[in-house]
Amino acid sequence: MSVALVGATVVGASMLSVSPAAALSWKCKESSKTIDDAGYSGPWGDNWDFTVNNCVARSGGYVYAKAKVSWDAPPWYSGTDLSETFDSAEFRLYLKHADAGADTVLLKRDFDIKSTLAAMDGSGNGSWTSSTIKKKVGGKSAYADGALRLNWDEDGKDVRHYGFKASRSV
Repeated sequence: MSVALVGATVVGASMLSVSPAAALSWKCKESSKTIDDAGYSGPWGDNWDFTVNNCVARSGGYVYAKAKVSWDAPPWYSGTDLSETFDSAEFRLYLKHADAGADTVLLKRDFDIKSTLAAMDGSGNGSWTSSTIKKKVGGKSAYADGALRLNWDEDGKDVRHYGFKASRSV
């Protein structure tokens, strides 16, 4: 739980206030993918196992989204800066509204996670949680969705988009 110190004193006591995002009731959807390092074709194992939790919450007319990304990479990636693995690595978090046909993107934010991926432990494992995004939607329903956007080094292609399951609508 995130706690912020409020700069007020009442009868010599500090007042603590819980931040609004921490008090929300989050609805999450977890999904996993095994993704091959498209820029490596050598003898060692090169598949990354990613798990993403896309989460959404509502408070009044506002909808909030956040995501947690966990990974299990082969241990031989550990201790490198990953510049020989990725030209870029981002996570894109969306707030969307379900419409007839294609859903409407209400808000999206890209997070650079290349250095975060490199901060894995010696076994190749790590995790990262995004900051929270929010959008005023009034009475509209919305859901959280997210995707890894990986540009593998030396694969001859640009950014690849790997989608994960979206949360339910709130």
